[in-house]
Amino acid sequence: MGYFFRRLTFYMIALLVAATLNFIIPRAMPGDPVTMMFANASVQVTPERIEAMKQLLGFVDGPLYMQYFTYMKNVLSWDLGTSIQFYPLSVNELLGKAFGWSLFLAGSAVLLSFSLGSILGIFAAWKRGGKYDAMITPGMLIIQAVPQVVIAMLALFIFAIGLKWFPTGYAYTPGVTPDWTSWTFIKDVAYHAVLPLFCASIIQVGGFLVNMRNNMINLLAEDYITMARGKGLSENRVVFNYAARNALLPSVTALSMSLGIAIGGQLIVEIIFNYPGLGSVLLNAINARDYQVLQGQLLIMTLFMLSFNLIADMLYVVLDPRLRTGGKES
Repeated sequence: MGYFFRRLTFYMIALLVAATLNFIIPRAMPGDPVTMMFANASVQVTPERIEAMKQLLGFVDGPLYMQYFTYMKNVLSWDLGTSIQFYPLSVNELLGKAFGWSLFLAGSAVLLSFSLGSILGIFAAWKRGGKYDAMITPGMLIIQAVPQVVIAMLALFIFAIGLKWFPTGYAYTPGVTPDWTSWTFIKDVAYHAVLPLFCASIIQVGGFLVNMRNNMINLLAEDYITMARGKGLSENRVVFNYAARNALLPSVTALSMSLGIAIGGQLIVEIIFNYPGLGSVLLNAINARDYQVLQGQLLIMTLFMLSFNLIADMLYVVLDPRLRTGGKES
């Protein structure tokens, strides 16, 4: 319980610091969002109207600390404000629409790449120095080095435009009414997600593979592994029941951080495939100096990253009981 309380306190402080930076960074960007909103207006906008819009959207003149207290009050009540770019749509509604798609695409990509990379890494360490290790490890590292935009563009031109095996973009067929109780709609969503999911996951496999492979190689040289083999245990049991389980410990942190980052959206993939996730929303918000959306999305990304790291800490306790006693062997 003491370990959990210390970690929870740490993450609460980290969240407060992150929320404060979330308030400061958008305001350090050049440009007035309300003025930019009316910059391309076809009619002349009076200063009075601009000032009234600033008041409505919360961009009031005054001490910065008062703006900060107002911001923190809104954060605690989960009132993320109104979007400048899509006025009068609220930030909660805007991000809510995009969040589910990013969670599905990016979350699935991380879990798929973690599972595949970990399995490949276990076998690469088990068969290290052999043909399998010599082919799969460098091969996945080469793919990882290729820019994601190149992989996405190749997949789009070959499989969508050229062979016409998959749609060229969006999350489902345009004009179709979303209905998650319909198996036809679910299949349509899965069909549209094949190429984006492939592009979002394939580039991450190499990192998880190398991480697991290195962890496994180090553990296979440990004394308790030698003892397990000396007891006559099968190689399969030694590798999977002893080495692989402990090798997963460092990978849990990598997985949790990847999941936290992924919630921000797969920006390149979402743009190329016109996928309606948070990555596209973030890019549009940056271009429009939409402070409210920027703050809301960065806050969500921070919450998820800290939450997944807290989950990783808890999993560490489950997987490594020594942490329950402060790292001491009982």
